[in-house]
Amino acid sequence: MHPRLRDDLADLPGLLHEAREHATRFLAGLGERPVGPPPGPREPVALPERGAGARGALEVFERRWAAGFSGGAGPRYLGFVVGGSTPAALAGDWLTAAYDQNADSGVDSSVADLEREAVGWLRDLFGLPGAHEGAFVSGATMSNATGLAIGREWVGERRGVSVADQGLAALGPVRVLSGTPHSSIGKALSMLGLGRAALRRVGVLPGREAVDVQSLEAALRELDGEPAIVVANAGTVNTVDYDDLRAIAALRERYPFWLHVDAAFGAFAALSPGHAHLVDGLGEADSICLDLHKWLNVPYDSAAQFTRRRDLQARVFQNSAAYLGSLGDRPDFLHLTPENSRRLRALAAWFTLAAYGREGHAEIVRRDIALAARLGERLAAMPAYRLLAPVRLNVVCFTLADAPERAAEVARSVAESGEAFVTTTEYAGVPALRAAFSNWRTTEADVDRAAKALERAAG
Repeated sequence: MHPRLRDDLADLPGLLHEAREHATRFLAGLGERPVGPPPGPREPVALPERGAGARGALEVFERRWAAGFSGGAGPRYLGFVVGGSTPAALAGDWLTAAYDQNADSGVDSSVADLEREAVGWLRDLFGLPGAHEGAFVSGATMSNATGLAIGREWVGERRGVSVADQGLAALGPVRVLSGTPHSSIGKALSMLGLGRAALRRVGVLPGREAVDVQSLEAALRELDGEPAIVVANAGTVNTVDYDDLRAIAALRERYPFWLHVDAAFGAFAALSPGHAHLVDGLGEADSICLDLHKWLNVPYDSAAQFTRRRDLQARVFQNSAAYLGSLGDRPDFLHLTPENSRRLRALAAWFTLAAYGREGHAEIVRRDIALAARLGERLAAMPAYRLLAPVRLNVVCFTLADAPERAAEVARSVAESGEAFVTTTEYAGVPALRAAFSNWRTTEADVDRAAKALERAAG
């Protein structure tokens, strides 16, 4: 055994203690850490020949890299849609690394059953029917890709071919319809060989990002009975707008299509009594995308996918090999997702759900919704800003009242202040800013600090 490895193994409790102390210092200072420090160029160093040992590596990390990491897990990181890690989720994630289980199958451990239990808890959390079965994947992009891959196989089934066996050449073109699709949909279509050009954007309601169901029906009618894929949105990225899921699902009575719902973070509206109506009809979907490292507040990376057609899912992703055994009635997860080797992502989600239950996570959701509304009210009262859309859930979309072109400048200024972090976007052709609330730590005091930073940045 290499001497460094031998020494580190002998001192493993001490090393883990030092790593814990480093993590504790970081987390204790998270509330005052510069939220999104602008990254500077870093010159790479040569690969060490002998290595410094674990303690030496920690020292190098602290000296060269730690200060440049964002406060993305903290309460005023409002860019993108980023959660943090609840205490229980963090503990579960540390144990995930310690146990180091390959969650591909249940041949040699109980990890598959733990994942099935966690999936069942998520199904209950979002009120999905029992026909929906799921699995953990790395993020919303992979969840969308998995759902669309199953939808692609469904289109093949309607045409009398198996894409999994015969390939895309046997399938022919497929039309994918959506009102305001997330960028990951185009990426998924590219990976799946359907191509970004397969995506047709359907008209949306006036002043909204929600699809116009009449326009969607017209687009389906034009296909003259050819099977298609419809991507509905339960929470768009700019304004958290929702398609009418029940009205869309009802169209399947007249037109053949696979209904995939991108509910990455919008599904969490189900936990707020005043907003649960937004996801009415989610259970009617054929496949669903859920992103967990957002509003469930588990560490990166973690998402889930659900579908009614596990038989088609297994047809797409099965990994046939004598040493892996047959699919059986309960396929192992290596037959259900793109990965064979899989980190036990389910453990962090299991921990936070076991620790705080439906009630605890519903409180986080309701609080974040209220905080987004608070920031919206603060910005609406500032002459320098104007809201571009109502604050429907947990995202505030806004711009400079008289100079929208300064949006990127304001975002940089806020980041340089260290007080908060917001991201730029474009909405209805207008340069804009987004502030997204999904962190369990965020409080009214954090909103007020972010609002003051935005006010100063506006000049």
